[in-house]
Amino acid sequence: MARELVIDTETTGLDYENGHRIIEIGIVELENHLPTGGFFHYYLNPERDSDKRAEEVHGLSREFLNDKLKFSDIANEFIEYISDSKIIIHNAAFDVGFINAELTRCNKKTLNDDMIIDTLILAKKKFLGQSVSLDSLCRKYNIDLTGREIHGALKDAKLLASVYLELIGGRQSRLDFEIETENNNLPEDQIFNLNDYNKRKNLKNKKNLEVNEIDYKLHLDKVLSIKNSIWKRIKN
Repeated sequence: MARELVIDTETTGLDYENGHRIIEIGIVELENHLPTGGFFHYYLNPERDSDKRAEEVHGLSREFLNDKLKFSDIANEFIEYISDSKIIIHNAAFDVGFINAELTRCNKKTLNDDMIIDTLILAKKKFLGQSVSLDSLCRKYNIDLTGREIHGALKDAKLLASVYLELIGGRQSRLDFEIETENNNLPEDQIFNLNDYNKRKNLKNKKNLEVNEIDYKLHLDKVLSIKNSIWKRIKN
């Protein structure tokens, strides 16, 4: 079966060459253009502050991230999860640059360009001269943006998965994606059921799900407390 992984990251800033780091990584698993329910998600301690503008977007403070794992702690798990799958990313140069910088710090093999499908390139070919940001593409395809006042890697990976299926002409696949999401009867932040994934993969890390639920609630509380947040001034 053809396995594809849709990836998004949040970072402390825009330039990994100046020492900015990944603070959140979210991956959604597809097989034959259908969601499996599997995902990979971590908040990460970058060991530095985020730029003010970046923190306004993702709402993840250094205080919140201080007790989280470092990328080096999850590097092997990340590599194993990626395996030889195709990787779907929007504006791949940005995310891949950060991911490869983190892998290089850990003396690990970097991602190969042959593995990458950049949805930004696909979208630019399909919508010549038009805005092809993730938000814009979601609006073009009537994909629900509720809750995107806060940028989150896992949520954005889910949105990108739906956009990707549209870009490759798979509206029916996207419909199946949405139906599966609705039928699991979980809150939005738990769309992809880690317990089910663990059972299928024979992993025993249910505590990770509990931590993620707590982290997500703390994340929301933190964002709501940000003064003059950019998301209070911009309408989606």
